[in-house]
Amino acid sequence: MTTPAAVGFPQGAVDCHVHVLDPARFPYDPGAGYTPVAAETATAHQLAALLDAHGVQRVVIIDPTSGYDGDSRCLLDALEILGERARGVVRWSPRRPPLQVARLAAMRERGIAGIRIDCVADGIDRLSGPEFEQLVRVAADLDLVLDVQCEREQLACVAQILRHLPTRNVIDHLGRPDPALGVGDAGFRALLDLVAHGRTCVKLSGPMRMSDESTWLDVDPFVRVLREANGASALVWGSDWPFLRTQARTDYATLLKVLERWIPDGEDRRRVLVETPHRLFFA
Repeated sequence: MTTPAAVGFPQGAVDCHVHVLDPARFPYDPGAGYTPVAAETATAHQLAALLDAHGVQRVVIIDPTSGYDGDSRCLLDALEILGERARGVVRWSPRRPPLQVARLAAMRERGIAGIRIDCVADGIDRLSGPEFEQLVRVAADLDLVLDVQCEREQLACVAQILRHLPTRNVIDHLGRPDPALGVGDAGFRALLDLVAHGRTCVKLSGPMRMSDESTWLDVDPFVRVLREANGASALVWGSDWPFLRTQARTDYATLLKVLERWIPDGEDRRRVLVETPHRLFFA
């Protein structure tokens, strides 16, 4: 039996951004850009224990660029282990064959709810070719979410592209804005405009990806502006466990407390943790 993660956290909460890495059963691809170290191992059973310990009922597992780079066997195995508690987002990798309709349809039956596009690793040039156009058509037909990681100067271009797509979209890690540039930066303003046009949500995750501060206070203004401009229903939350490639140790409970700081209202937290993620990934 699980208990709520913290006072005011709702039942049915979803962590929308974790990775599973199990090299003992699914060896890493030597061609991947980064090979996780032993401390970053994160099996499906460890994930279940973590969620139980913090009272988080459901989870979205993101196919990582690190270690596997589009080899989805570990992800699909984790979905089988966790069952209806979990959904997955498969990675669109330039090192793998294109994601075809039949394959994605079969994956959808096994719990895949989205496709991840990693512009930080792969750049944004791929978003203008025929392979991307085909991917968008397939995602729309299968009602799969496009989960996009981009950062800083990429934001404006990515926002312009996503604005015209028929898909439902989620932007990872607040778009990884630069705290030094502040909320008036053109890229972040483009993200706000994209969300205002509908079909796109922003993931409150990965503050360590954009901030060197120990408590990530310089990320707070971006969260506040996102919440005030478009409401809590345009936001979801993810821990980014097991915190790949981070310089300092990150604690899961600390991130839950940061979420309380970011979204202090209980009804808004229900929207962020339950209503919107269920609509996006579990409907």
